[in-house]
Amino acid sequence: MSTFTRSSTSTSTSTSTGSTSDGKNGTKNGTTDGTLNATTTETNRRPRLSGMTWLVWRQHRAAFWTILAATALSVAWIVYQRGQLVDFLDGYGYPGKSLDEAGGTFQQYSDAFSFVSMGLQAIPVLLGVFLGAPLIAGDLENGTAKLVAAQTTSRTRWLATKLALTGLVVVVSTGVLSAVFGWWFNPVKSEAMAMDWTSGEAFNTTGPVPVALTLLSVFGGVALGVVLRRTLTAMVVTFGFTVVLQLVWGYFLLSLGNVVTVTTNKGVMGESGPPSLPRGAYEIDQSYITGSGDLMGWGTCAGSETDAARQVCLDKADVVGWSTQYLPLSQMNAMQWFGASILFALTAGVVAFLFFWGRKRLV
Repeated sequence: MSTFTRSSTSTSTSTSTGSTSDGKNGTKNGTTDGTLNATTTETNRRPRLSGMTWLVWRQHRAAFWTILAATALSVAWIVYQRGQLVDFLDGYGYPGKSLDEAGGTFQQYSDAFSFVSMGLQAIPVLLGVFLGAPLIAGDLENGTAKLVAAQTTSRTRWLATKLALTGLVVVVSTGVLSAVFGWWFNPVKSEAMAMDWTSGEAFNTTGPVPVALTLLSVFGGVALGVVLRRTLTAMVVTFGFTVVLQLVWGYFLLSLGNVVTVTTNKGVMGESGPPSLPRGAYEIDQSYITGSGDLMGWGTCAGSETDAARQVCLDKADVVGWSTQYLPLSQMNAMQWFGASILFALTAGVVAFLFFWGRKRLV
């Protein structure tokens, strides 16, 4: 009771003071109130997560923060390695001086590329298994999905928020890593001794490919979790899915480009060697070509005892020159975007399946 009396007295005093003070006190109080109101308004305008977005982030914040923190640390290490590489190349005199003459001095930089590339290639598998598979399977297994279905929020919105927030984290992390790794690799992009650009080490870790591969792996894991409804089972199956995906992708990788063919018609003996290829080109096949345009293996007539006997054999086979097929380095970017568009289309199909399945069975 006494507390109430003191508060009333204090309030009355304050009111009286405010009503009789039209000078300094009134101005001061008005300024203070205006400052507080402005501060409160500014605070309220700060972007904050709310509703379903806040709930999904809070539920998976440990995984999301781990991914973002690992990305930040990896970026810092790659930036440092890039600085070391540039210092070496400047001191060595590259590109005026070929790296073929560097010997073992370049090996440490090549090993660094391989080490980081191995880690980046493992990201689709790791995120598919540990992020995608449990994302909804865990909710189905522990009953959280039923609790969400009982609320006013629709299952479609819940699923959309989960997929959108997870996809955002995946795109940001893999996109940043891809850009930074490509920036590191770019000075020696045409050097096979650094990394072969047609191999998974370079092709699957730069450009849009790592983003597309990881999204498909993660959302594929989500779909498997929704169907199987058991976290551990979904994780095991997702591991197999992501590994098979990597193998199939690697098998069809070279077919994404347009093969270029160059031929000669001045024979194959002596100084008439195979045609020279552009810097950084990947040679696919090399063979002999006949006057009629047929191809023959370059081992044709290799069993001849003398050069004269071999020449007679080649003339009899009507061999007139070489035929070489290759992929130029200039196609790398187009091949990556073409391949990524296929992976994005497959991912869209998986997402469509999730919404179709989730409308009735996501409980």
